[in-house]
Amino acid sequence: MKPNKEFLPISRRDMDERGIDQLDFIIITGDAYIDHPSFAAAIIGRTLEHEGFTVGIIAQPDWQNVDDFKKLGQPKYAFLINSGNIDSMVNHYTAAKKRRHDDLYSPGGKSGYRPDRALIVYCSKAKEAYKGIPIIIGGIEASLRRFAHYDYWQDKVRRSILIDSKADLLCFGMGEKTIIQIANLFRYGADVKSMSNIRGTMYAASNIDDLSDYIEIPSYEDVSTDKKAYAESYRLESLEQDAIRGKTIIQRHGDRYVIQNPPQFPLTEEEMDLTYDLPYTRTYHPIYEASGGIPAINEVKFSITSHRGCFGSCSFCALTFHQGRTIQHRSQNSIIDEAKMLTTFKDFKGYIHDVGGPTANFRHKSCKLQETKGVCKNKQCLFPSPCKNLKVDHTEYLSLLRNLRAIPGIKKVFIRSGIRYDYLIYDTNLKFFEELCKHHISGQLKVAPEHVSNSVLSQMGKPTREVYNKFVKKYFEINKKIGKNQFLVPYLMSSHPGSDLNAAIELALYIKEMGYMPEQVQDFYPTPGSLSTTIYYTGINPMNEEEVYVPKKQHEKNMQRALLQYSKPENYSLVKEALIKAHREDLIGSGKNCLIPAVPTRVRVPKNKSDKEINKKPSNKTRKPIKRK
Repeated sequence: MKPNKEFLPISRRDMDERGIDQLDFIIITGDAYIDHPSFAAAIIGRTLEHEGFTVGIIAQPDWQNVDDFKKLGQPKYAFLINSGNIDSMVNHYTAAKKRRHDDLYSPGGKSGYRPDRALIVYCSKAKEAYKGIPIIIGGIEASLRRFAHYDYWQDKVRRSILIDSKADLLCFGMGEKTIIQIANLFRYGADVKSMSNIRGTMYAASNIDDLSDYIEIPSYEDVSTDKKAYAESYRLESLEQDAIRGKTIIQRHGDRYVIQNPPQFPLTEEEMDLTYDLPYTRTYHPIYEASGGIPAINEVKFSITSHRGCFGSCSFCALTFHQGRTIQHRSQNSIIDEAKMLTTFKDFKGYIHDVGGPTANFRHKSCKLQETKGVCKNKQCLFPSPCKNLKVDHTEYLSLLRNLRAIPGIKKVFIRSGIRYDYLIYDTNLKFFEELCKHHISGQLKVAPEHVSNSVLSQMGKPTREVYNKFVKKYFEINKKIGKNQFLVPYLMSSHPGSDLNAAIELALYIKEMGYMPEQVQDFYPTPGSLSTTIYYTGINPMNEEEVYVPKKQHEKNMQRALLQYSKPENYSLVKEALIKAHREDLIGSGKNCLIPAVPTRVRVPKNKSDKEINKKPSNKTRKPIKRK
């Protein structure tokens, strides 16, 4: 495995140097061009190149006119369009719908290089540039908006993005196999309108007479006016997202239908190895050097993807709707070869930043049954309790990490992509847990309990507070045993469906018990494609038809967030208001369990301070995590 020195063409000059008159495919992407296997445009581009097709990249085109969309000429077969590694609306706006000022996927980390709803805008411009050229959309924005979906930013249900973009085909999920099949059909002379039976794709049609054995979900018209219909639609969609047992799904939009074929089959180990062994340059294109580079490369340059998919199925995560619940993994040899290659980089300091995937310690399928029957239709692997067929085993992952640690030139191998703590604590063999603490964290381990109120955790699809407490106890026991003074940093979420002020107060009291204030808390963000977003919009959990309390007013969200950082002076009034509203005045005062004093603490100012210094806002630096007693 060696890094390439040549990027895919981004200009006519690049095409001339390679002797290319016309490109077979042109990829248009909302991210800057980073030729690394953590970025979809790079993977799809290199996959097509490996299959013998010529491919060019138009990254972050100026959408105010068509000039950038014409700079590589007309593609022979199709435009392949994605909005980038993140939905463009999530990329642009916070959970409070405030405009972000930065963009890690753009030159210099600055925003403004892509439009809102980039996929729709790019498709429109590509059609304007070259009429009649097939347009195929893919990536996160396409995948998670493929059916009629609730749009948080407009606070309404939008049509399938296939309809709004007027694309010919939509690829959902991870697209290597799918794009190879599409490309070969083009090569053999097929018309895009005849490509109606490819797994992992969606298309639009005016009639469904030729279809059989399908599931029809409530129409766009129904789900946009009836929240119960929306909830039912999501339930039906989610039950069919399995390659082995999933059926075709159709949804009517006016006088047309959007038709989702069954999901694409997972990549085999050999196919995964090939994908990550393709000749990437593994960095951003040099055209961005003058702008300060692309910050996103810093997180992945010395990290290794070991697998895809996640059977954890947290309600607020749309990953299972995109990558699926079935784990696809690379071989140890492939991962070791990549690690050896990283040691040859001039700026490699001896540290592998991460070896993992969506969940680091999910290296293999959750059970043997998945290999022949697919994932269970009405049962989760870990929630509300572990399935009796769940295989809890870290042996192979531990072997991989040991082999990586033994490579000359590697000082440390970190795990930063997230450990599923419940799966870890269910493992009766503590060897992995011990070596995780001894070798693979640096002073602190980040985990994601998200909340401690069991009523909220049940809506999140997360294990109970008792499971987390068991994990915490064992973590500190192991660290004491190996002679290390290491900390836990929990990710916490406010305002998730199911969380009222009492639940937020329960979490605040737990934070007080922990002995430190979290540096960051995340407000729940209703992004397309997740179960939690469906609950947020409808007030119904579609999996059990239970009505759920949903905090929607921004002021209540602000109070819940403030409770999670109750000791910050600027949060005092919000915390006090929340406690009074919840009739928890017992938590206001000087008692041991109180969250805030009866009177806000005043900052003491020495007499010799200047007026400027006196009026300076007091420091709110967060205390570092301390060891739990």
